[in-house]
Amino acid sequence: MAGKSKTTIHDIASKLNITASTVSRALNNNPRISKATRKAVLKAAKDLNYQPNNIAAALRNGKSHIIGVVVPTANRAFFSSVVRGIEEIANKLNYKVIICQSYENYDQEVQTIDALLSARVDGIIASISKNTLDFEHFKKAQDRGTPVVLFDRTTDEIETGQVMIDDYLGAYKVTEHLIEQGCKRIAHFTNPIKINIYKDRLRGYLDALRDNNLEIIDELIVESNMQLEDGRESMEKLLELDEWPDAIFSASDYGAMGAMQVLKERQIKIPEQVALAGFSNEPFTSFTDPTLTTVDQLSITMGKVCAELFFKQIKAGNKKELPQKTVLKPELIIRQSSLKK
Repeated sequence: MAGKSKTTIHDIASKLNITASTVSRALNNNPRISKATRKAVLKAAKDLNYQPNNIAAALRNGKSHIIGVVVPTANRAFFSSVVRGIEEIANKLNYKVIICQSYENYDQEVQTIDALLSARVDGIIASISKNTLDFEHFKKAQDRGTPVVLFDRTTDEIETGQVMIDDYLGAYKVTEHLIEQGCKRIAHFTNPIKINIYKDRLRGYLDALRDNNLEIIDELIVESNMQLEDGRESMEKLLELDEWPDAIFSASDYGAMGAMQVLKERQIKIPEQVALAGFSNEPFTSFTDPTLTTVDQLSITMGKVCAELFFKQIKAGNKKELPQKTVLKPELIIRQSSLKK
């Protein structure tokens, strides 16, 4: 049996014995249409299960009122909170958000951008995957007149709006705090794929050591993907050294959590023997035992600023806007895992 075709504005017009253009105006809340007619059209649309064709509407008027948001993964509190911030601004302006995940995969990211462009989104807000080294897919969007705003994981290889926190400052403040607690052999968990955020966090760590006349020890800098299991493996590796570190600063809360598990299993006291600090302020950091010192990335604020940058570009229209980079100041959240004094 053939599937039932979708209801169109012509079906609504036929039912009410009015023109399709009148139906279209009523659905778009045109002031030329009376309240009675609009009420009748909305009721008929509901009765007939009418679903507007956003792509067709975008082709007609040039606006879909949809923003495509691309994140590496949606199951991280940081990224979901950024999306919340974007939506808080977008919804007030009658815009909706489509959320897509790249799963840290370059090819998936390229396909996602193509799909969003085909869906006629009005703009794209994205955090690039760890494996993205070529940015032609974002340039393609810009060449089509689609605004692009990058957040958190950004690049200077394309001229576009960017929103990030000062990762360097956040890392510097964490490392300085550990030094103030009397730590002298501070290890650092970093990522081997040196996208901006991890390069800046590593620089902050190194500069804090230099500024406090502490030796930089290569064997205390451990590279991994900094997931939970990576944090466990990195901690096990450090405990094989003749002299243990007296503190761990992980560029990821998940890496710090893995380290905490190993230390507790070995009955190594935190923070008395090894202090711990992470980065991102994931929700679990306030529930661990001991609670985890970390850096708040101001994720909801970041999302709001992304949306504001996007709408600024929309308002500018064809006028060339200079790319705007917004750098937010991170907040160090000191908890039990690092308080030796």
